Amino acid sequence: MEDGKKMIRTTPQSARPWFREPWPWLLISGPALTVAAGLATLWLAVASDDGLVADDYYKRGLAINRVLTREAVARSHHYRAHVVLNPARDRVRVTLAGDGMPRALELRILHPTRAGLDRLLTLPAAGGGVYEARIAPLPAGHWRLVVEDERATWRLAGEWRAPGPPVARLSAN
Repeated sequence: MEDGKKMIRTTPQSARPWFREPWPWLLISGPALTVAAGLATLWLAVASDDGLVADDYYKRGLAINRVLTREAVARSHHYRAHVVLNPARDRVRVTLAGDGMPRALELRILHPTRAGLDRLLTLPAAGGGVYEARIAPLPAGHWRLVVEDERATWRLAGEWRAPGPPVARLSAN
């Protein structure tokens, strides 16, 4: 030290607090984004029910043999169905051909992934193998149609896409 002066050591960059540096924020951003994405995924999983997994999957598996039996009964009675939606799509008409006509039919309109959109309609006989009922408009999508008698002794099944031609043919698979 010369002439009583103190020597002050300085660095080329003056010292700043850590939160003013870019590197800690860059290192923190990766885990923070991962936590945020995890929370968003958790919220989506809890808030939306996809309806793809049935609570009673074991019972449904056991019921497959009964469904196959009902389709065999439909084949033995030579049942075939023709389902038509009117141009306004507010009425459905099922024309049934086969041996013996029931007093009424049940039409199940099933969405493949959203059980909340499924519909069950009872169609009374209008005469000559024709059954009709009113229906609320269906959203666009792929639909499974199932026609069966009131006592569920036989069934016919088929597919229909909305929007599309308002006609579907059903048969025992």
